Amino acid sequence: MKIAILGGGISGTALARMLAADGHQVQVLEQAERAGGLCKSRRYGEFTFDEAGGHILFSKDQKVLDWQLARCGGEAGTVKTVRNTRIRWHDRWVPYPFENGVGHLTKDAIVDCLKGYIEAHVQRRLGVPCPTNFRDWILWRMGDGFARHFMVPYNEKIWKCDLATMSSGWVAGRVPEAPIEDILRSAIGIDTAGYTHQSVFWFPREGGFETLVRGTVQGGGFALRCGHSVRNVRRTGDHFAVDGEAFDLVVNTVPLPLIEPAFEGIPEAVRADIRALKPIALINLMIGVKLDEPLPDLSWIYLPFAEQGPTNRVTYFSNYSPNNAPAGHGSFLAEVTHRGELRPDREWLQNVVAALDRAGILRRDQVVLTEWCNNDFAYIDQNLEFSSRVGRVRAWFDQSGYITFGRFGRYEYHNSDQCVGRAMEVHQHIRAIAASGGPARPTFR
Repeated sequence: MKIAILGGGISGTALARMLAADGHQVQVLEQAERAGGLCKSRRYGEFTFDEAGGHILFSKDQKVLDWQLARCGGEAGTVKTVRNTRIRWHDRWVPYPFENGVGHLTKDAIVDCLKGYIEAHVQRRLGVPCPTNFRDWILWRMGDGFARHFMVPYNEKIWKCDLATMSSGWVAGRVPEAPIEDILRSAIGIDTAGYTHQSVFWFPREGGFETLVRGTVQGGGFALRCGHSVRNVRRTGDHFAVDGEAFDLVVNTVPLPLIEPAFEGIPEAVRADIRALKPIALINLMIGVKLDEPLPDLSWIYLPFAEQGPTNRVTYFSNYSPNNAPAGHGSFLAEVTHRGELRPDREWLQNVVAALDRAGILRRDQVVLTEWCNNDFAYIDQNLEFSSRVGRVRAWFDQSGYITFGRFGRYEYHNSDQCVGRAMEVHQHIRAIAASGGPARPTFR
Protein backbone atom coordinates (compact mmCIF):
# COMPACT_ATOMS: atom_id res chain seq x y z
CA MET A 1 0.00 0.00 0.00
CA LYS A 2 0.96 3.62 -0.45
CA ILE A 3 0.65 5.23 2.98
CA ALA A 4 0.92 8.85 4.13
CA ILE A 5 1.90 9.49 7.73
CA LEU A 6 1.30 13.03 8.92
CA GLY A 7 3.87 14.13 11.50
CA GLY A 8 7.48 13.08 12.01
CA GLY A 9 7.72 12.64 15.77
CA ILE A 10 8.59 9.30 17.33
CA SER A 11 5.06 7.97 16.76
CA GLY A 12 5.09 8.70 13.03
CA THR A 13 8.66 7.68 12.30
CA ALA A 14 8.44 4.46 14.35
CA LEU A 15 5.31 3.38 12.48
CA ALA A 16 6.85 4.36 9.14
CA ARG A 17 9.88 2.16 9.78
CA MET A 18 7.70 -0.81 10.74
CA LEU A 19 5.47 -0.41 7.68
CA ALA A 20 8.40 0.06 5.30
CA ALA A 21 9.86 -3.23 6.57
CA ASP A 22 6.64 -4.89 5.36
CA GLY A 23 7.21 -3.50 1.88
CA HIS A 24 4.72 -0.62 1.97
CA GLN A 25 5.51 2.64 0.19
CA VAL A 26 5.51 5.15 3.08
CA GLN A 27 5.83 8.92 3.08
CA VAL A 28 6.18 10.89 6.34
CA LEU A 29 5.13 14.52 5.97
CA GLU A 30 6.65 16.80 8.61
CA GLN A 31 6.10 20.56 8.86
CA ALA A 32 9.34 21.32 10.74
CA GLU A 33 12.82 21.40 9.24
CA ARG A 34 13.63 17.96 10.70
CA ALA A 35 11.88 15.05 12.33
CA GLY A 36 11.66 14.68 16.09
CA GLY A 37 8.62 16.44 17.53
CA LEU A 38 8.83 16.48 21.33
CA CYS A 39 11.95 14.29 21.14
CA LYS A 40 14.22 16.91 19.54
CA SER A 41 17.58 17.95 20.94
CA ARG A 42 19.88 20.88 20.25
CA ARG A 43 23.52 21.91 20.79
CA TYR A 44 25.11 25.08 22.16
CA GLY A 45 28.86 24.76 21.77
CA GLU A 46 29.80 21.52 23.53
CA PHE A 47 26.51 21.35 25.45
CA THR A 48 23.69 19.08 24.26
CA PHE A 49 20.15 19.62 25.54
CA ASP A 50 16.73 18.10 24.95
CA GLU A 51 14.07 20.58 23.94
CA ALA A 52 11.09 19.22 25.87
CA GLY A 53 12.44 18.21 29.26
CA GLY A 54 14.13 15.06 30.49
CA HIS A 55 13.23 12.08 28.33
CA ILE A 56 14.64 8.64 29.13
CA LEU A 57 14.87 5.28 27.39
CA PHE A 58 12.67 2.94 29.38
CA SER A 59 9.70 0.63 28.99
CA LYS A 60 7.93 -2.02 31.03
CA ASP A 61 7.50 -3.81 27.68
CA GLN A 62 10.80 -5.53 26.88
CA LYS A 63 10.01 -5.60 23.16
CA VAL A 64 9.58 -1.81 23.13
CA LEU A 65 12.71 -1.25 25.23
CA ASP A 66 14.79 -3.46 22.91
CA TRP A 67 13.44 -1.56 19.89
CA GLN A 68 14.40 1.79 21.44
CA LEU A 69 17.87 0.67 22.46
CA ALA A 70 18.54 -0.78 19.01
CA ARG A 71 17.78 2.59 17.42
CA CYS A 72 20.31 4.25 19.75
CA GLY A 73 23.23 1.90 19.15
CA GLY A 74 22.48 -0.70 21.80
CA GLU A 75 24.66 -1.07 24.88
CA ALA A 76 27.63 0.73 23.29
CA GLY A 77 25.51 3.71 22.26
CA THR A 78 23.69 4.27 25.54
CA VAL A 79 24.37 4.98 29.21
CA LYS A 80 22.59 2.89 31.85
CA THR A 81 21.56 4.72 35.03
CA VAL A 82 20.01 3.70 38.33
CA ARG A 83 17.31 6.28 38.97
CA ASN A 84 17.90 8.61 41.91
CA THR A 85 15.07 11.11 42.31
CA ARG A 86 14.27 13.51 45.11
CA ILE A 87 11.74 16.11 46.18
CA ARG A 88 13.08 19.45 47.39
CA TRP A 89 10.78 19.87 50.38
CA HIS A 90 11.62 23.33 51.70
CA ASP A 91 15.27 22.85 52.80
CA ARG A 92 15.18 19.03 52.85
CA TRP A 93 15.85 16.34 50.28
CA VAL A 94 12.99 13.84 50.46
CA PRO A 95 13.11 10.52 48.57
CA TYR A 96 10.60 10.01 45.78
CA PRO A 97 7.78 8.99 45.89
CA PHE A 98 6.78 11.39 48.66
CA GLU A 99 4.71 8.91 50.67
CA ASN A 100 7.74 6.61 50.95
CA GLY A 101 9.93 9.52 52.04
CA VAL A 102 7.62 10.75 54.78
CA GLY A 103 10.17 9.92 57.47
CA HIS A 104 12.41 12.68 56.12
CA LEU A 105 9.88 15.42 56.95
CA THR A 106 9.58 17.42 60.16
CA LYS A 107 7.85 15.61 63.03
CA ASP A 108 4.74 17.80 62.75
CA ALA A 109 4.49 17.10 59.02
CA ILE A 110 4.93 13.35 59.61
CA VAL A 111 1.99 13.40 62.03
CA ASP A 112 -0.12 15.39 59.54
CA CYS A 113 0.61 12.93 56.74
CA LEU A 114 0.07 9.77 58.80
CA LYS A 115 -3.16 11.02 60.34
CA GLY A 116 -4.59 11.98 56.95
CA TYR A 117 -3.45 8.81 55.22
CA ILE A 118 -4.96 6.54 57.87
CA GLU A 119 -8.24 8.46 57.78
CA ALA A 120 -8.34 8.20 53.98
CA HIS A 121 -7.43 4.49 54.14
CA VAL A 122 -10.34 3.85 56.52
CA GLN A 123 -12.77 5.79 54.33
CA ARG A 124 -11.80 3.74 51.28
CA ARG A 125 -12.20 0.51 53.29
CA LEU A 126 -15.70 1.70 54.22
CA GLY A 127 -16.55 1.95 50.53
CA VAL A 128 -16.30 5.68 49.85
CA PRO A 129 -16.18 5.79 46.02
CA CYS A 130 -13.37 7.26 43.96
CA PRO A 131 -14.11 10.97 43.32
CA THR A 132 -14.46 12.28 39.79
CA ASN A 133 -12.23 15.34 40.23
CA PHE A 134 -8.50 15.31 40.85
CA ARG A 135 -8.38 17.46 43.99
CA ASP A 136 -10.86 15.24 45.81
CA TRP A 137 -9.08 12.15 44.47
CA ILE A 138 -5.86 13.31 46.16
CA LEU A 139 -7.69 13.68 49.48
CA TRP A 140 -9.50 10.34 49.00
CA ARG A 141 -6.30 8.51 48.10
CA MET A 142 -3.64 10.18 50.26
CA GLY A 143 -5.37 12.29 52.90
CA ASP A 144 -5.15 15.92 53.89
CA GLY A 145 -1.55 15.89 55.13
CA PHE A 146 0.05 14.49 51.97
CA ALA A 147 -2.24 16.79 49.97
CA ARG A 148 -1.11 19.98 51.76
CA HIS A 149 2.56 19.11 52.08
CA PHE A 150 3.17 18.00 48.49
CA MET A 151 0.46 16.74 46.18
CA VAL A 152 -1.70 19.87 45.87
CA PRO A 153 1.05 22.51 45.56
CA TYR A 154 3.06 20.36 43.17
CA ASN A 155 0.14 19.54 40.89
CA GLU A 156 -1.16 23.11 40.91
CA LYS A 157 2.30 24.13 39.73
CA ILE A 158 2.20 21.70 36.81
CA TRP A 159 -1.42 21.98 35.70
CA LYS A 160 -1.91 25.70 36.37
CA CYS A 161 -5.54 25.35 37.43
CA ASP A 162 -7.89 24.57 40.30
CA LEU A 163 -7.42 20.81 40.67
CA ALA A 164 -11.17 20.43 41.28
CA THR A 165 -11.68 21.31 37.60
CA MET A 166 -9.55 18.33 36.51
CA SER A 167 -10.82 14.79 36.03
CA SER A 168 -9.44 12.01 38.21
CA GLY A 169 -9.77 9.57 35.31
CA TRP A 170 -6.25 10.20 34.00
CA VAL A 171 -4.59 9.28 37.31
CA ALA A 172 -6.94 6.65 38.79
CA GLY A 173 -5.24 3.34 38.03
CA ARG A 174 -2.08 5.04 36.70
CA VAL A 175 -0.41 5.68 40.08
CA PRO A 176 0.11 2.61 42.28
CA GLU A 177 -1.05 2.83 45.89
CA ALA A 178 1.67 2.73 48.54
CA PRO A 179 0.97 0.00 51.12
CA ILE A 180 0.13 1.53 54.48
CA GLU A 181 2.84 -0.66 56.05
CA ASP A 182 5.47 1.02 53.84
CA ILE A 183 4.34 4.48 54.94
CA LEU A 184 4.41 3.49 58.62
CA ARG A 185 7.89 1.99 58.21
CA SER A 186 9.12 5.16 56.51
CA ALA A 187 7.64 7.32 59.26
CA ILE A 188 9.82 5.59 61.89
CA GLY A 189 12.96 5.74 59.77
CA ILE A 190 12.92 2.42 57.90
CA ASP A 191 13.56 3.06 54.20
CA THR A 192 11.07 1.57 51.75
CA ALA A 193 11.47 1.34 47.99
CA GLY A 194 8.03 2.58 46.98
CA TYR A 195 7.34 3.20 43.33
CA THR A 196 10.06 1.28 41.46
CA HIS A 197 8.85 2.20 37.95
CA GLN A 198 11.82 3.46 35.91
CA SER A 199 14.25 2.35 38.63
CA VAL A 200 16.78 1.72 35.84
CA PHE A 201 16.82 3.67 32.59
CA TRP A 202 19.06 4.36 29.60
CA PHE A 203 19.99 7.45 27.60
CA PRO A 204 21.82 7.96 24.29
CA ARG A 205 25.54 8.46 24.84
CA GLU A 206 25.73 11.09 22.07
CA GLY A 207 23.28 13.56 20.56
CA GLY A 208 20.56 13.74 23.20
CA PHE A 209 17.20 12.00 23.01
CA GLU A 210 16.79 12.95 19.35
CA THR A 211 19.24 10.11 18.67
CA LEU A 212 16.23 7.79 19.03
CA VAL A 213 14.43 9.55 16.17
CA ARG A 214 17.55 9.81 14.00
CA GLY A 215 18.16 6.09 14.50
CA THR A 216 14.55 5.43 13.50
CA VAL A 217 14.79 7.50 10.32
CA GLN A 218 18.23 6.34 9.17
CA GLY A 219 17.90 3.19 7.11
CA GLY A 220 14.18 3.18 7.79
CA GLY A 221 13.20 2.57 4.17
CA PHE A 222 10.60 5.34 4.03
CA ALA A 223 10.49 8.81 2.50
CA LEU A 224 10.68 11.76 4.91
CA ARG A 225 9.54 15.13 3.55
CA CYS A 226 10.36 17.91 5.99
CA GLY A 227 9.19 21.51 5.62
CA HIS A 228 5.85 20.23 4.28
CA SER A 229 2.77 21.80 5.86
CA VAL A 230 -0.25 19.66 4.99
CA ARG A 231 -3.09 21.79 3.63
CA ASN A 232 -5.76 19.33 2.51
CA VAL A 233 -6.69 15.76 3.42
CA ARG A 234 -9.75 14.13 1.94
CA ARG A 235 -11.26 10.75 1.23
CA THR A 236 -12.15 9.76 -2.32
CA GLY A 237 -14.09 6.52 -2.23
CA ASP A 238 -11.82 3.82 -0.80
CA HIS A 239 -8.74 5.99 -1.27
CA PHE A 240 -7.36 9.23 0.11
CA ALA A 241 -5.62 12.36 -1.10
CA VAL A 242 -3.12 14.54 0.75
CA ASP A 243 -2.53 17.88 -0.95
CA GLY A 244 -3.72 16.28 -4.18
CA GLU A 245 -1.48 13.19 -4.02
CA ALA A 246 -3.27 9.82 -3.92
CA PHE A 247 -2.75 7.35 -1.07
CA ASP A 248 -4.30 4.06 0.01
CA LEU A 249 -4.21 5.05 3.69
CA VAL A 250 -3.62 8.17 5.80
CA VAL A 251 -2.29 8.01 9.36
CA ASN A 252 -2.20 11.16 11.47
CA THR A 253 0.14 11.86 14.40
CA VAL A 254 0.00 15.68 14.26
CA PRO A 255 -1.74 17.42 17.22
CA LEU A 256 -5.42 17.34 16.32
CA PRO A 257 -6.09 21.08 16.79
CA LEU A 258 -3.28 21.86 14.32
CA ILE A 259 -4.32 19.38 11.60
CA GLU A 260 -8.12 19.62 11.93
CA PRO A 261 -8.50 22.49 9.38
CA ALA A 262 -6.83 20.35 6.70
CA PHE A 263 -9.27 17.43 7.00
CA GLU A 264 -12.38 17.54 4.83
CA GLY A 265 -15.56 15.88 6.05
CA ILE A 266 -15.22 16.31 9.81
CA PRO A 267 -18.66 17.19 11.24
CA GLU A 268 -18.87 20.63 12.81
CA ALA A 269 -19.67 19.19 16.25
CA VAL A 270 -16.50 17.07 16.12
CA ARG A 271 -14.48 20.06 14.92
CA ALA A 272 -15.72 22.00 17.95
CA ASP A 273 -14.61 19.16 20.22
CA ILE A 274 -11.16 19.12 18.62
CA ARG A 275 -10.75 22.89 18.99
CA ALA A 276 -11.62 22.56 22.67
CA LEU A 277 -8.78 20.06 23.26
CA LYS A 278 -6.44 22.61 24.80
CA PRO A 279 -2.83 21.59 25.51
CA ILE A 280 -0.61 22.75 28.34
CA ALA A 281 2.64 24.30 27.13
CA LEU A 282 6.14 23.83 28.53
CA ILE A 283 9.07 26.21 28.74
CA ASN A 284 12.24 24.14 29.00
CA LEU A 285 15.10 26.19 30.41
CA MET A 286 18.53 24.81 29.43
CA ILE A 287 21.27 25.69 31.90
CA GLY A 288 25.01 25.03 31.60
CA VAL A 289 27.31 25.41 34.62
CA LYS A 290 31.04 25.35 35.23
CA LEU A 291 31.77 23.06 38.18
CA ASP A 292 34.40 22.89 40.87
CA GLU A 293 33.07 19.47 41.93
CA PRO A 294 30.75 16.92 40.25
CA LEU A 295 26.99 17.37 40.40
CA PRO A 296 25.15 15.29 43.02
CA ASP A 297 24.26 11.81 41.77
CA LEU A 298 20.65 12.75 41.03
CA SER A 299 18.48 11.98 38.01
CA TRP A 300 15.72 14.55 38.47
CA ILE A 301 14.02 16.40 41.30
CA TYR A 302 10.59 17.90 42.00
CA LEU A 303 10.00 21.43 43.27
CA PRO A 304 6.49 21.78 44.75
CA PHE A 305 6.54 25.24 46.33
CA ALA A 306 6.03 28.74 44.91
CA GLU A 307 9.06 30.16 46.73
CA GLN A 308 11.23 27.77 44.68
CA GLY A 309 10.25 29.67 41.55
CA PRO A 310 8.03 28.52 38.67
CA THR A 311 10.06 25.37 37.94
CA ASN A 312 8.27 22.12 38.78
CA ARG A 313 10.98 19.64 37.76
CA VAL A 314 14.75 19.83 37.25
CA THR A 315 16.68 17.19 35.32
CA TYR A 316 20.37 16.76 36.14
CA PHE A 317 20.95 16.35 32.45
CA SER A 318 24.72 15.90 32.36
CA ASN A 319 24.27 12.92 34.70
CA TYR A 320 22.34 11.15 31.91
CA SER A 321 25.43 11.08 29.69
CA PRO A 322 28.91 12.53 30.23
CA ASN A 323 28.76 13.84 26.67
CA ASN A 324 25.83 16.17 27.40
CA ALA A 325 28.28 18.75 28.79
CA PRO A 326 31.97 19.54 28.22
CA ALA A 327 34.61 18.43 30.73
CA GLY A 328 34.46 20.35 33.99
CA HIS A 329 30.86 21.40 33.36
CA GLY A 330 27.35 20.19 34.09
CA SER A 331 23.88 20.89 32.78
CA PHE A 332 20.27 21.11 33.94
CA LEU A 333 16.85 21.18 32.33
CA ALA A 334 14.30 23.25 34.29
CA GLU A 335 10.66 22.76 33.29
CA VAL A 336 7.98 25.44 33.63
CA THR A 337 4.43 24.79 32.42
CA HIS A 338 1.98 27.44 31.26
CA ARG A 339 -1.28 27.78 29.38
CA GLY A 340 -0.04 29.84 26.46
CA GLU A 341 0.49 33.11 28.29
CA LEU A 342 4.19 32.95 29.15
CA ARG A 343 6.67 34.93 27.04
CA PRO A 344 10.14 34.46 28.54
CA ASP A 345 12.78 37.16 28.33
CA ARG A 346 16.28 37.46 29.73
CA GLU A 347 15.04 38.92 33.03
CA TRP A 348 12.59 36.02 33.47
CA LEU A 349 15.37 33.50 32.82
CA GLN A 350 17.61 35.19 35.38
CA ASN A 351 14.80 35.15 37.96
CA VAL A 352 14.22 31.41 37.41
CA VAL A 353 17.93 30.73 37.87
CA ALA A 354 18.01 32.90 40.99
CA ALA A 355 15.09 30.91 42.47
CA LEU A 356 16.94 27.64 41.76
CA ASP A 357 19.97 29.10 43.52
CA ARG A 358 17.87 29.98 46.59
CA ALA A 359 16.40 26.47 46.55
CA GLY A 360 19.89 24.96 46.71
CA ILE A 361 19.76 23.35 43.26
CA LEU A 362 22.61 25.23 41.60
CA ARG A 363 24.96 28.16 42.15
CA ARG A 364 24.13 31.19 40.09
CA ASP A 365 27.79 32.26 39.92
CA GLN A 366 28.62 28.99 38.11
CA VAL A 367 26.08 29.46 35.31
CA VAL A 368 27.74 29.93 31.92
CA LEU A 369 24.76 29.32 29.60
CA THR A 370 20.99 29.85 29.71
CA GLU A 371 18.71 29.15 26.76
CA TRP A 372 15.07 28.20 26.51
CA CYS A 373 12.63 26.42 24.25
CA ASN A 374 8.83 26.63 24.25
CA ASN A 375 6.73 23.55 23.48
CA ASP A 376 3.11 24.51 22.78
CA PHE A 377 1.93 20.88 22.99
CA ALA A 378 3.48 19.27 26.07
CA TYR A 379 0.79 18.09 28.53
CA ILE A 380 -2.85 17.16 28.02
CA ASP A 381 -5.40 19.31 29.84
CA GLN A 382 -7.31 16.67 31.81
CA ASN A 383 -10.38 18.79 32.54
CA LEU A 384 -13.75 17.38 33.54
CA GLU A 385 -15.05 17.46 29.95
CA PHE A 386 -11.96 15.89 28.41
CA SER A 387 -12.98 12.23 28.50
CA SER A 388 -16.36 12.66 26.80
CA ARG A 389 -14.99 15.21 24.33
CA VAL A 390 -12.01 13.15 23.19
CA GLY A 391 -14.20 10.05 23.12
CA ARG A 392 -16.39 11.64 20.46
CA VAL A 393 -13.34 12.70 18.44
CA ARG A 394 -11.76 9.25 18.56
CA ALA A 395 -15.06 7.61 17.65
CA TRP A 396 -15.35 9.74 14.50
CA PHE A 397 -11.80 9.00 13.37
CA ASP A 398 -12.17 5.29 14.11
CA GLN A 399 -15.10 4.99 11.69
CA SER A 400 -13.76 7.45 9.10
CA GLY A 401 -11.12 5.24 7.47
CA TYR A 402 -8.33 7.48 8.78
CA ILE A 403 -6.10 6.43 11.65
CA THR A 404 -4.96 8.95 14.26
CA PHE A 405 -2.64 8.16 17.16
CA GLY A 406 0.19 9.65 19.20
CA ARG A 407 0.31 11.78 22.35
CA PHE A 408 -1.64 14.59 20.67
CA GLY A 409 -2.78 12.73 17.57
CA ARG A 410 -5.15 10.75 19.78
CA TYR A 411 -4.74 12.71 23.02
CA GLU A 412 -3.41 9.80 25.02
CA TYR A 413 -1.16 10.64 27.96
CA HIS A 414 1.72 8.56 26.59
CA ASN A 415 5.44 8.78 27.15
CA SER A 416 7.77 8.11 24.22
CA ASP A 417 8.03 4.37 24.93
CA GLN A 418 4.24 4.09 25.01
CA CYS A 419 4.12 5.92 21.67
CA VAL A 420 6.42 3.26 20.22
CA GLY A 421 4.23 0.56 21.75
CA ARG A 422 1.14 2.14 20.23
CA ALA A 423 2.93 2.32 16.85
CA MET A 424 3.43 -1.44 17.12
CA GLU A 425 -0.32 -1.88 17.68
CA VAL A 426 -1.16 0.36 14.71
CA HIS A 427 1.33 -1.61 12.63
CA GLN A 428 -0.55 -4.82 13.37
CA HIS A 429 -3.85 -3.11 12.61
CA ILE A 430 -2.57 -2.01 9.20
CA ARG A 431 -1.32 -5.52 8.53
CA ALA A 432 -4.90 -6.68 9.11
CA ILE A 433 -6.15 -4.05 6.67
CA ALA A 434 -3.63 -5.15 4.02
CA ALA A 435 -4.50 -8.82 4.54
CA SER A 436 -8.24 -8.23 4.29
CA GLY A 437 -7.99 -5.92 1.30
CA GLY A 438 -10.22 -3.32 2.95
CA PRO A 439 -10.55 -1.01 5.93
CA ALA A 440 -10.99 -2.31 9.45
CA ARG A 441 -11.78 -0.39 12.59
CA PRO A 442 -8.96 0.23 15.06
CA THR A 443 -9.03 -1.91 18.19
CA PHE A 444 -7.13 0.45 20.47
CA ARG A 445 -7.62 -0.02 24.19
